[in-house]
This record gives sequence, structure tokens and C-alpha cells, in this order.
Amino acid sequence: MSLLTDQEIRSPEKERQILDGAAAAFAQDGYEGASMSHIAAMAGVSKGTLYNYFAGKKELFAAFVQRECTERLLLFFDEVEPGLSLEATLLHLGRRMLAMLASESGLLIYRMVVAEARKFPELAEAFDEAGPKRGLARMAALIDSHVESGALVVADPGFAAEQLFSLLQTRLLMQRRLGLSAAPSEKDMEHVVLEAVRLFLRGYGRAVAQHVETSGSAAGNHAV
Repeated sequence: MSLLTDQEIRSPEKERQILDGAAAAFAQDGYEGASMSHIAAMAGVSKGTLYNYFAGKKELFAAFVQRECTERLLLFFDEVEPGLSLEATLLHLGRRMLAMLASESGLLIYRMVVAEARKFPELAEAFDEAGPKRGLARMAALIDSHVESGALVVADPGFAAEQLFSLLQTRLLMQRRLGLSAAPSEKDMEHVVLEAVRLFLRGYGRAVAQHVETSGSAAGNHAV
């Protein structure tokens, strides 16, 4: 087998290959149980190649989390269609965020960080910096832009962003994180998002928010 050149070793494709291998190893063994040797094997690269990219497992985990958060959360904001109303924008973002949080990859990162946070607080810090902090900052900026346009009355956009994010995390998501339920139905997730946006706009909208259609779902009949 021929040796890889420096250019090949440091290619974006090779980095993605390594991070894919790390994701598989972390999913199988958790953070502490996943050795660099196993990660290299799962990625199909040598340990030398692995260490050419990442100084250690902490740096590899941080890069893995940052990639997942960037691809599955922050791009949501860039995908918002220009000209959408505030309500439509919040519904779009809420749907994408809840789907991400309830996804297998979202659950993997959350469970791993919670399980290892006390022993490896740097993992929690890496997750917070790459995911929640950046996502909340983008949401706060979006809210602030609608304050400037007069659509919202918000004294603290950062706190309002936290409130909206919290409104999406109902019992539906808690049961999913605890492994007490399978993937939630689109109907139940839509109900959570609709009611979260409705409540947010009632609290912060300059005028009474327009009625958000609930597709005929009664609020008290959903497992949220």
C-alpha cells in the first residue's frame, strides 16, 4: 500500500473520513471508552494520520461536535428564505431545531456530554461553545433585527432566544433523551413547535400574534 502525501493526509476529505470514524467509535464506546486506536481503525486510517490531524481525543471530540453543530444547527439560519414573515421564520427554525435535537446524532452528542461532563468538563465546554452558545447568538441576532423593525418588543434578545429554545424542549424531547420513547411523530413535533412559537409571539409580539394553525390538533391530546 502506497504512503499518503502530506497534501492527501491534510485534505478535507480525509478529515471528514476521520470525523465519521470518530462518530462511529463514540457512538459505540462513549468518549472515555473510545481509544484513538479504535477511532483510527473505524476511520480506516493509521494512528500516524490521525495524529497529523488531531493532537488528542479531546481535540478530535471538539472538532466532531463543532462539525455536527455547524452542519445540523447553524446552517438552519442560512437556509431561511428571504422575505419570510417573522412567524414563518420562527416556525421553520423551530422545526429544524427540534428535529435535530431528537435525531440520533443529536441524542448521541447530548448523552455523551452529559455522561462525561463531571470527569471531562472540557467536553461540556466544547459542546456549549460549538452548539448552544453559537445557536443562541444567531437566534438573538435574528430577534434583535425584528425588534429594530418593530415586530417585536424585547428588552433582552439573548434571554428571549433562551426562552424560545426552552419552549421547544418539552416532555416529548425528555422522553426521547431518556430512551423512553421512539422517534416522535411529525404530528407531535409540529404541535410542540406551533405552540412554542404561538406563546413566544404572544409574549413578545408588538400586536397579538396571528393565529397559528394547529392542523386540527387539540393541545391537551398530545404527548408533549
